[in-house]
Amino acid sequence: MPAAEKYLKPEVIRQISRLDLRAQFIVKGFLQGLHASPFHGFSVEFSEHRKYTVGDNPQDIDWLVYAKTDKYYVKKFEAETNITGYLVMDLSRSMAYTYRQELTKFDYAICLAAALCYLMVHQQDPVGLITFDEKIRDSLPPRSKRTQLGNVLSLLANLRPQGKTEIAKSLVQIAAMLKHRSLVMLFSDLLADPDPIIRALHRLRHGGHDVILFHILDEAEVRFPFDGIVEFEEPESQEKLQVDASGFRADYLAEVHSFCDRYRRECFQSGIDYVQVDTSMQFDKALVEYLVSRRNRL
Repeated sequence: MPAAEKYLKPEVIRQISRLDLRAQFIVKGFLQGLHASPFHGFSVEFSEHRKYTVGDNPQDIDWLVYAKTDKYYVKKFEAETNITGYLVMDLSRSMAYTYRQELTKFDYAICLAAALCYLMVHQQDPVGLITFDEKIRDSLPPRSKRTQLGNVLSLLANLRPQGKTEIAKSLVQIAAMLKHRSLVMLFSDLLADPDPIIRALHRLRHGGHDVILFHILDEAEVRFPFDGIVEFEEPESQEKLQVDASGFRADYLAEVHSFCDRYRRECFQSGIDYVQVDTSMQFDKALVEYLVSRRNRL
């Protein structure tokens, strides 16, 4: 395995204590992987270019990029390139769960958000951070300066998931806060009634905002690797329930599949990018989704 690629693995990232280094290593592994993939030529290096098309001024061709890719690219105008992004983090207690993985759902979300912040600042895209549980807790306005990376990472590193959450209510608040068209990147396990959440997501879209929903579940929540009599605890109400795991598995997996499938279907119909990940996955799956959706917006 290439040295950089291993930094996309959650179990390796867990061994790095500083969030800024985690973000750098994830992005380094991601970009090295891009250069050896069908995305070669669409890395951050070329994010400010688009392919030359008939009608463009030939004088705008970037010959340095041509030398690297054998393709004609022109520089985009400032207005074409910059996207204002908000990282939106769910602070509910359920995000602190892990069964056997190195990172909790929240750890995974924080690493992913930090890497996305690193990418956006590198591309000179303004990026801000909003956190919520039962209401909005933090709101860091978007900036594109290099110092913003430190501001966002410092806040991310000190967040703790605790208490109950009101996802739908918080998303409605966010929709009211945003005055200009933005890219909203939501990180949540979505463990609440889907109906109001889906309505709130639609409201964001109707407000003209682009949305990427990173649905982050623990690997055990997706695969249900339990046997025998197991006691489960609901993280927010702390109610306990004993079940026969073997007899319950098929029904549980069908329910999880239906739950995720509904979000996938609703998001597709309303033009929201739905990215389902679990805590055993390499980080590049989610980062590729971000890069593809960013390209589609330009």
